[in-house]
Amino acid sequence: MTDLDGLYRHAHGTRVVVIGGGIGGLVAAREFAKVGMVVTVLEAGDRLGGAIRGGEVAGLELDLGAESFATRGGHVRALVDELGLGDAVVEPDRAGAWVAGLPGGRAEPLPKGGVLGIPANPFAEDVRRVIGWGGAWRAYLDRLRPPLTIGHEHSLGRLVESRLGSAVLDRLVAPVTTGVYSARPHDIDVDAAAPGLNAALTRAGSLTGAVAELTAARQGKAPGSAVLGLAGGMGRLVAALESELASAGVEIRTGTPVASLERAAGGWLVGAARDGEPEGAGLTPPPAEGVEPSDLDGERSLFADVVLVATEEAAARRLLAPHIEGLAAEAPLPGPAVDIVTLVLEAPELDAAPRGTGVLTVPGSSRAKALTHVTAKWAWVRERAAGRHVVRVSFGTQDEAPATSRLDRDEVAELALAEAAGLLGVPLRRRQLLGARLERFAQSQPASRVGHRDETERTRALLASTPGIGAVGAWLAGTGLAQVVPDAIAEADRVRRAALFG
Repeated sequence: MTDLDGLYRHAHGTRVVVIGGGIGGLVAAREFAKVGMVVTVLEAGDRLGGAIRGGEVAGLELDLGAESFATRGGHVRALVDELGLGDAVVEPDRAGAWVAGLPGGRAEPLPKGGVLGIPANPFAEDVRRVIGWGGAWRAYLDRLRPPLTIGHEHSLGRLVESRLGSAVLDRLVAPVTTGVYSARPHDIDVDAAAPGLNAALTRAGSLTGAVAELTAARQGKAPGSAVLGLAGGMGRLVAALESELASAGVEIRTGTPVASLERAAGGWLVGAARDGEPEGAGLTPPPAEGVEPSDLDGERSLFADVVLVATEEAAARRLLAPHIEGLAAEAPLPGPAVDIVTLVLEAPELDAAPRGTGVLTVPGSSRAKALTHVTAKWAWVRERAAGRHVVRVSFGTQDEAPATSRLDRDEVAELALAEAAGLLGVPLRRRQLLGARLERFAQSQPASRVGHRDETERTRALLASTPGIGAVGAWLAGTGLAQVVPDAIAEADRVRRAALFG
């Protein structure tokens, strides 16, 4: 037998259990299956995909969670192409978004260009309309102040406020970080959210000059060009992954919550709870020395040579902490809870897309943090809607529970409709509402949060010190497919190499 024969047999005899059927878990399972490993995916819920959710509202099949993917890095687009979905990739409309909650209850188009809402020219007409003449002159002082020459500022909020003033911070930057990251500007790490901005500030001598330098290469690109979607919905990505995994012989079990993870002779024992049974009850104990894994009750537990945990942070830490010295069983900071309410409306007054593709809000000015006018943003939804309009209203940010969290179904629909009317600047009445649906998400802390990088590096080092185990997901990679997908590929490769080559 050649070395390749031995490697082949070793790979095909290695049992992998992936705990969690979100995108991170599915992508990791795909990497293991590529080399012939025996893979089982266990998902607690009745559906796969995690933050990618689809469903019917008023007879329309729509994205109810993630509706697009960032193009940075090219990793998600590469996956989409590999799965045969390249022809379904679509660009959003180029109208751009607005910002609402300005003094006097005004709303204005979000200025073109810029970085995280930071403008290159505070006197540009679209910027001045948002921050006013006073805000423009205050921001201009940035050109007269000396740049940081020793060290640099980590906090985006402190950097913007110190150099450009509160108008830029509150009316441009805060709506972006709150709407996109569900986080305050002061808690966003400049280097993580805008790589190169601090260095460009030193070279240019001002923050606005640094933004001008970083955006020079983007001249001519349309708003929204940094994201893409799939005609028919992002659920097609989940379906394609599921189909490919099934073809590769991967077993996928939904409705299978994992209650325990225990060390076993030569591997791990993954215990699943029965319906209605408390976590940890009635689980098969780890095999005694000399007992083969095949002797175990396969319906209650699974033996694995390798385990990859792909759940949300709280569940991941609960499973991993007993086996990884130094890993806390609880998250340092809980992530924000976010509610997204999708509305289908009979509203011809929205045909003109009065606020572009969506609206971000000045924090504190509205009960909603953001709105997406879906039928204005995506042509494929507009075609399916056949004259109706689809609007998504988002609630909940860092340290602030969603305003919808204690409301019943009808109250949620009423609040979302009222917020949509206010943000779009168009009266909307209850009789125009054809359907509404609420989806609740427990988000992870953004990867751009100050301190997240250090925490993640420490966690990864601890994971690497424990053979036969790994972890993926937004709590490590950061939110968004553009971060979760490449991280899942890299972590699966690390664990796979260790399993095959030691």
